[in-house]
Amino acid sequence: MESKKILILGASGFIGNALYKELCNYYDTYGTYFSSRNGYTSNQQFFQYDIQEDDIFELLEEIRPTIIISALRGDFAAQIQAHQHLTEYVAKHNCKVFFLSSANVFDGYSKFPSYEYDKTLSESIYGRLKIKIENMLLRLPKRKAAILRVPMVFGNTSPRIKEMKQAIWNNDPIEVFPNLIINVTNDDKLTQQIHYLINRNKSGIYHLGSSDLVHHEDFIREVVDRIGSFNPIYKRVFTTNEERFLAVLPKDHLLPKNLQLNYQQVIDHHLVG
Repeated sequence: MESKKILILGASGFIGNALYKELCNYYDTYGTYFSSRNGYTSNQQFFQYDIQEDDIFELLEEIRPTIIISALRGDFAAQIQAHQHLTEYVAKHNCKVFFLSSANVFDGYSKFPSYEYDKTLSESIYGRLKIKIENMLLRLPKRKAAILRVPMVFGNTSPRIKEMKQAIWNNDPIEVFPNLIINVTNDDKLTQQIHYLINRNKSGIYHLGSSDLVHHEDFIREVVDRIGSFNPIYKRVFTTNEERFLAVLPKDHLLPKNLQLNYQQVIDHHLVG
């Protein structure tokens, strides 16, 4: 057990929980949950935290983590305030923040895939929220923050796969974007990558997605074929006539070969019914 003390904000969500499972055997790891329905109340490592009601300062003072991983979701205004307080705390204490950002910080540029030091620009409210938080963290001393930009995340228990299965059972259409070129990842590889970055004391901007690109429609159809032999209804959504990219590729910060993946591995990796 290393001396690092980790707090995962949003540890009851899909990615936060996968991170907790990946890290808890190696570090003194804590997490926050929002709803007590999840059965976390009896777990000494988990703290209830309501982003709209609770002050994050109190939580940080109580746990005194050396590493804070933010996988928070919820009300956007509350997220901004929580991250402002978090940034103030990190500036004054001996700790570091890993922020899970998104490929959506680039959804305003659609002609090319995006690299770590490309300028961010978003047309979506979600993308703008992530940019706003990224900018707060970029004002911290470099060693104190890591921004992890993540594309669409899949995995057996991922909300995206659950939604697709639900649509198949209910005979609802599955939305696909034929002109959209993306990269992807899964929960297993993402948590291994973050574990590595923590272990090696990395900071800066990382793009954590597959090293290759795929059309959204082709990818979703292949995933559905993996789930089982169904004949789902596809709703093809054309937002533009041109091909557009929503992909975050690494150029400056490459991870070791064993931590890289391609989109086929995401499909092959226990995406079964």
